[in-house]
Amino acid sequence: MQLDEEGKAVYKAILADFGADIAGLSSRLDISRNRLREILARLSELSLIRATLDAPEHYRAVDPNVAAHMLIAHHQERIAAEQRRVAQIQLLAAELTSDVVNGARPHGYPDGVEQLHGIEAIRDRIGTLVKSVTGAVMTFAPGGAQSEASLERAKPQDRELLRRGIRMRTLYLDSCRKSPATMEYAQWLTEFGGEVRTAVSLPIRLMILDHATAVLATDDKDSAVGALVLRDDGTLAALCALFERCWETAVPLGAKVRGRDESGLTAQETEALRLLGQGLTDEAVAARLGVSPRTARRIAANVMALLGARSRFQAGVRAGARGWLSGDE
Repeated sequence: MQLDEEGKAVYKAILADFGADIAGLSSRLDISRNRLREILARLSELSLIRATLDAPEHYRAVDPNVAAHMLIAHHQERIAAEQRRVAQIQLLAAELTSDVVNGARPHGYPDGVEQLHGIEAIRDRIGTLVKSVTGAVMTFAPGGAQSEASLERAKPQDRELLRRGIRMRTLYLDSCRKSPATMEYAQWLTEFGGEVRTAVSLPIRLMILDHATAVLATDDKDSAVGALVLRDDGTLAALCALFERCWETAVPLGAKVRGRDESGLTAQETEALRLLGQGLTDEAVAARLGVSPRTARRIAANVMALLGARSRFQAGVRAGARGWLSGDE
């Protein structure tokens, strides 16, 4: 992610005006508020600006010297990631060359792995796979509220599975409880015999069929990009265990999501604190929780205020000292 001319102009304007707000910036720079929010989100992800604790729509700029170091670190990280990607491509090329020399198949993936490209290929493959299901389908459905079009498209297939007596268990995000369309569909599923629960966050988009085949999204930001079909016993066992663990701690559709715990945090705030402690950006946290980046920033600000922290690092230290973070953070 690079800092373009618009981003520079907004950063300079905030630098010159501590506590600049969206309305004032939009008027001063002649940028629409929607476009300005996109730029502010980008600057926030680059750690060049921060929302003030007492007024989320007001921003302050990070010191230019600190900002320069952050940008350099960001670009170094991107370069390192590209170098790793090149190394992976080189390794794959070497393996394919070796396959050709030894007369093995030069294309495809190891046994038990199949790659799908694009949403149509994913839908077609799932449509074929579900026809042979005999026992159970388990699904992680992250990403927040589901579109009405996708929900309606899924109904015939789901109705047929349930009619055949297949046990269907689906996990949505807690944030979906605010989506009438998603909740209407979830209720429809339960009326036909499906089981639905919600969790504060989900790690991946996943469908497991008969504990023998898994369809796993390859891009956590856009599940339509592609997917892997996995049949390896060891991998399937791990994915099934992951699903069962999430299912056990999830909240059934008819039950209420728990309120604040003894620390004063909601489940969403606790999870946001855990994810931020892992170094995820506001945008990444938003995606995991199924909320907007603005809501993710508000949640982070609430947690920081509760901890009396002025920075996320300080919030992490204080949360750890209070025992709010488990050992894997």
